[in-house]
Amino acid sequence: MTGPTSLSTSDVLDYGEVLERFDPVLGLEVHVELSTHTKMFCGCPTEFGAEPNTQVCPTCLGLPGSLPVINRTAVESAIRIGLALGCEIAPWCRFARKNYFYPDMPKNFQTSQYDEPIAFNGKLDVELADGTVVTVEIERAHMEEDTGKSLHVGGATGRIHGADHSLLDYNRAGVPLVEIVTKPVVGTGARAPEVARAYVTVLRALLRALDVSDVRMDQGSLRCDANVSLMPRGTTVFGTRTETKNVNSLRSVERAVRYEMTRQAAVLVAGGEIVQETRHFQEATGTTSAGRRKETSEDYRYFPEPDLVPIEPAPEWVEKLRATLPEMPAERRKRVQADWGLSDLELRDLVNAGAIDLVAATVDAGAPPAEARAWWVNYLCQEANSRGAELPELPITPAQVARVAALVSEGALTNKLARGVVDGVLAGEGEPDEVVAARGLAVVSDDTALYAAIDEALAAQPDVADKIRGGKVQAAGAIVGAVMKATKGQADAKRVRELILERCG
Repeated sequence: MTGPTSLSTSDVLDYGEVLERFDPVLGLEVHVELSTHTKMFCGCPTEFGAEPNTQVCPTCLGLPGSLPVINRTAVESAIRIGLALGCEIAPWCRFARKNYFYPDMPKNFQTSQYDEPIAFNGKLDVELADGTVVTVEIERAHMEEDTGKSLHVGGATGRIHGADHSLLDYNRAGVPLVEIVTKPVVGTGARAPEVARAYVTVLRALLRALDVSDVRMDQGSLRCDANVSLMPRGTTVFGTRTETKNVNSLRSVERAVRYEMTRQAAVLVAGGEIVQETRHFQEATGTTSAGRRKETSEDYRYFPEPDLVPIEPAPEWVEKLRATLPEMPAERRKRVQADWGLSDLELRDLVNAGAIDLVAATVDAGAPPAEARAWWVNYLCQEANSRGAELPELPITPAQVARVAALVSEGALTNKLARGVVDGVLAGEGEPDEVVAARGLAVVSDDTALYAAIDEALAAQPDVADKIRGGKVQAAGAIVGAVMKATKGQADAKRVRELILERCG
């Protein structure tokens, strides 16, 4: 390895040079909020968006004399997640107290699982954009409770540094979580950021299929901690890792990994050392900033939770839960490809766009597969890209897309007008039919009105009219264009052409 250069530790190294010098190592920790009606250890509701500190009780506030009780549904969800990931389910496990000062956790400890997780040794096959499959090994999936939420007021960044004061909302404290931790992911090279994003994408689809979480990254229901370290080329000893906390979009997972690779490489090439710490991802700049020094397990002083009995999932219970597993996303893709007659490339486009569920729901709502796929993969995917959003985040539902497709099929809309209707729905103007009425986008289907527009266009272009009458029917295109302009694109071009040829004999 070369010695220090003129690079400062605040620089980043060119990505190509990073790969010439180092091999990246990933470790991904995904926190999944379970969609149970009540919290992990008490009966408080888990509804998102309630008024601060209205969904709390002595147990989730950690008040003296309160005792926790395990949420059975949360345990079942954790087992189902483990089974879907091909994990072994522990015949006996228990909770532990993870002790540390954390203002978001009123007990000053988090009830989690330490050395005895409920599920371990699994794997998840991840398909990349070009069809390459990477197998990511799962270290463990364990149960724990979520923390509350801090709101730092008065600063420029929304973080504690520079804030005037902080507000604490304990509604989220105690919400059931499953944390899914990978084993070190090596050998991905230049594709490490892509692998990280694809892994979270595939995992999110699996969790959605299991119906154990709404996996809303924008609401914190699914959060990824991205661990990154670098090994000098030719070595096998892992470097010091950093952990970028609570990355909350698929795009940001990819950006955070890529940035950390270039930042760490610059530090190492400049002769510096990587600090084991948590870091925060800055959406606006695509960079990370230092958080706190990362503790080791010894710093948390784990010990078995004395107020909770161990969990012993009976084999019969586990097998009963296994029987509830739905069709897995990979199996579903194969079925969808056959049912919809898709080529490998068309299927890959669907997968890369994250559109399979949306297209399937649109088909279920009555749209033909080809039309549903065209809307989501083409027009709506472009709209999502322009907004910097994920496709499912667009403010339009599969049922609304299916209604637009139906209006086109009925002849009430042309394809061009249909795009205007979709734009209106995306703009929050209401349901498709309401947008059609408000914007006046319905197709002009009254032949009398069309004849009037045709007669006017023929009169304005008598030479073209003579050509049509003389048998040059291709000349009708000019009249069609004039009529479409006169009707503001709201006529059916095919019908207009028929009426033109009829008018000209």
